[in-house]
Amino acid sequence: MNVARRDLLLGSAVVGLAGGLAPIPAFAASRRPADGAGALPMPEPVDQLPPALPVQDAARVLMDRGWLFHEGDIEPAPLDTHNATYLSVKAGNARGAAAVDYDDSDWQAVDLPHDWASFQPFVKTANVAQGYRPRGIGWYRRSFRLDPALRGRRIELEFGGIATFATIWVNGSVVSHNFSGYNAVRIDMTPFARFGDEANVVAVRVDAEAMEGWWYEGAGLYRHVWLGDYAPVSIATDGVHCDPRKADGRWHVPVVATLTSIAPADSAVTVEARLLDPQGKIVAQGQAQATVPTFDQATAALDLPVAEPMLWSVERPTLYTLDVRLLRDGQVADERRVPIGFRTIRFDAAQGFFLNDRPVKLKGVCLHQDHAGVGTAIPDALLGWRLERLKAMGCNAIRSSHNAPTPELLDWCDRLGLLVMNENRQFNPAPEYRAQLEWLVRRDRNHPSVIMWSVFNEEPMQGTPAGVAMVQRMAHWVRALDDSRPVTAAMNGAFFNPVNVAQVVDVTGFNYYQGDYDRYHQLNPAKPMTSSEDTSAFMTRGAFESDPARHIASSYDVEAASWGDTHRGAWKKIAERAFVAGGFVWTGFDYHGEPTPYEWPTIASFFGILDLCGFPKVAFDIHRAAWVDDAPVVAIAPHWSWPGREGKPTKVMVLSNAERIVLRLNGKTVGEAAVDRLMGNEWTVPYAPGRIEAIAYRGGREVARAAHETVGAPVALRLTPARTVMAGDTEDAQAITIDAVDAKGRHVPAANLMTRFTIEGGAIIGVGNGDPNSHESEKGNQRSLFNGLAQMIVRPDTGRGRIVIRATADGLKPATLKLDRLGVAPRAQVAVMNGDMDVREWRRSPLLATKPSPDLAPAASDNNGWAFVQAGTPTPAEGAGWRVYRSVVTPRRAVAARGGELRLASVGGMASLWIDGTLVAEKRDPKPGPMTATLPSGAGKRTIALIVAGLGNIDSGLLGRVTIRPR
Repeated sequence: MNVARRDLLLGSAVVGLAGGLAPIPAFAASRRPADGAGALPMPEPVDQLPPALPVQDAARVLMDRGWLFHEGDIEPAPLDTHNATYLSVKAGNARGAAAVDYDDSDWQAVDLPHDWASFQPFVKTANVAQGYRPRGIGWYRRSFRLDPALRGRRIELEFGGIATFATIWVNGSVVSHNFSGYNAVRIDMTPFARFGDEANVVAVRVDAEAMEGWWYEGAGLYRHVWLGDYAPVSIATDGVHCDPRKADGRWHVPVVATLTSIAPADSAVTVEARLLDPQGKIVAQGQAQATVPTFDQATAALDLPVAEPMLWSVERPTLYTLDVRLLRDGQVADERRVPIGFRTIRFDAAQGFFLNDRPVKLKGVCLHQDHAGVGTAIPDALLGWRLERLKAMGCNAIRSSHNAPTPELLDWCDRLGLLVMNENRQFNPAPEYRAQLEWLVRRDRNHPSVIMWSVFNEEPMQGTPAGVAMVQRMAHWVRALDDSRPVTAAMNGAFFNPVNVAQVVDVTGFNYYQGDYDRYHQLNPAKPMTSSEDTSAFMTRGAFESDPARHIASSYDVEAASWGDTHRGAWKKIAERAFVAGGFVWTGFDYHGEPTPYEWPTIASFFGILDLCGFPKVAFDIHRAAWVDDAPVVAIAPHWSWPGREGKPTKVMVLSNAERIVLRLNGKTVGEAAVDRLMGNEWTVPYAPGRIEAIAYRGGREVARAAHETVGAPVALRLTPARTVMAGDTEDAQAITIDAVDAKGRHVPAANLMTRFTIEGGAIIGVGNGDPNSHESEKGNQRSLFNGLAQMIVRPDTGRGRIVIRATADGLKPATLKLDRLGVAPRAQVAVMNGDMDVREWRRSPLLATKPSPDLAPAASDNNGWAFVQAGTPTPAEGAGWRVYRSVVTPRRAVAARGGELRLASVGGMASLWIDGTLVAEKRDPKPGPMTATLPSGAGKRTIALIVAGLGNIDSGLLGRVTIRPR
């Protein structure tokens, strides 16, 4: 990355000058003063969309739209008869909210990802670890239709993640019980599927009271849902294993495809693999034959030699694509396109981690899946933006803490060149949890970003024979699926127990205990080791004096948990030891829940290098100085606007990766020193309003400078996007920064005032300001600035156009931001049904010689005289006469309240339509045609009678669907 682009990403008040580094262009005056002083501490917006994430399986279609949600549990009515009890345990006869015909018409319409806990207020009596937000139980329902042409194909439904325990029904039958919020739930719904006019109904009961972690976990369907349809013989989901290997100096791609069949007989197939370079050129290809047994699986294996591929690295994350096709009878039946990267990894006990045989220190952070305003329901584009913020800091590694990440996060890591320690949630070798571990490895083993499998985090049994036995089994299962990456475990002690799990993993993971690095290495000189978690330091963004009574922690990097260290101290212990492969700071971002070191009214952590919104703390510059090697870094803390502090000694911290620093106040040198890259440089300076400036030198030449100026009172608001363009697909999302500026257009770092927003052409899906003590709602159209900053998360409407955002605050000039909404086609989605209620079940009278009364009905015990028929079933011609078609229905609550429209798609014969004994429509043409009528509002059962005069020579009756549509 060139220096200019990198510093735009960094968002620092840095101006590069010389020393063999490309100069950084002046920032736009509207956002950054030309000299960098008083600049907004966020990157300049870019003018292009982020790259689209890869589509590995084109047969899968998103099913994120059209869900209905009900907060709270729904108990089915008591079973009051033997027959009701008998039917309740039969397939397809779920009761209550899981029933196919349950009335969900007054449920809330939601799109996924959806975290209902993020909408909750903060309540002191709610669970502290979950961030004082009530969670409870919720229900989701989704109806959709399948084309009759799909009969005979394999239909698969996948939930990317459900927080937390879930029961899933398809068309009234239980299809899954799931007991983790982090694994995908895959359902073969082929035997349950309905086709044509008959809707498929998916119901999900989510118990979010169940907790797997001690942090905010969200609630509900917080990841994507997919629907796939596949040929009878197809490639299994996650059924391609193809990560490249290097042996005897030569590269090759071993390809193993797992195939599955619902075909009625064994099937001979061909698997064809083609390797495409980044430009789309085929560089290797091969074929293999296999026979797939009916209702079973088989594998096909082949190997592709590759001469001198371009390597995937942190600096240049080059990706190839493996195109795997399944051919049956010479036709392509299924296909996968898997991004892969050529790289070697190695952990050395003396020298740490090697990527492509080059030593690379792991400069990592731990991440929970959580962001201000949206909770765990993080849009894909926002995931990428978060990782870009970390990459700009010099971060090169991510630990998924403490669970399987969403797959889109790994796609971004592959693209950005971030290394991943991929972590399992449940430490348990029982069959259910073994399945979760094996699912994780199968899903993620092709990602070049993944370099380690962690089987647990901080388990009390880590120093016991039982714990060792558990890890032995789990590590064995991981290696059986992937022998190219080491297994680790994030241990918080027991390193020196006579029996401990470090003895049976490949890399020892240290959570803290940094004082034991040397002793452990001396006793275990052949065992590679890494810090899997370190630091646990506290900062409140924008605060420079601790105030325990107000739950505020200084940003001078002087506060840390008793088990941890400051950012500078923790990294120094890692940086000075080659045998420690690297570290993972706790944490990259602040997160809801686990409030430490304070509890109520604090609702989030103080650990982050960046706050809940991704706004940088001083820790961001501390790590930039220590981690960035290819661009000059210099930064100053604190800001320089302290009215009433004149003359008082003020600590000034300068962070830099240069060789020498000169500190000037109002043009006068007040400090000069050789740079301490790891610990920073500090001076005590009597505060005087004006300009404080740090100038960085390398080789005797100035390479960068940073400055702060004393700013005036806020006079206007400013809106700064991450991007000036958005995709008009309703999926894109981005963070918009709100701040206040003074009369010279400079950022006012101490502004704390309420701001309000409006938007056209999009929606605000969340708001935040990074304050761990704030109880303001994270939904809606207002948010207070906290130490100068607030944020909104914006999602675009569909299609080309403009997004216009306006921000106001009392006494300040408002701000208007206009973004271009590009005409990007949305990803395909399963069609959303319109809320019609099907009237499927009817009773049909015998053929009558004279026109009957609409009151004619079968006797209560008549199961033989009147036929049971479904709408869409023609009555064959059998002579002229009359028939009555009768149905008793209870309209859904929305119709009962507002009325609706009764629609008969096609009626054969002359007919009259009656509702509750009142004539509402007539049809005088015997040819098939529609009928419609208004259904008045009103609760309770409604009787529909259709009297049809048949001519005796054509089919008649209910030839098509009958529906009730809400007004």
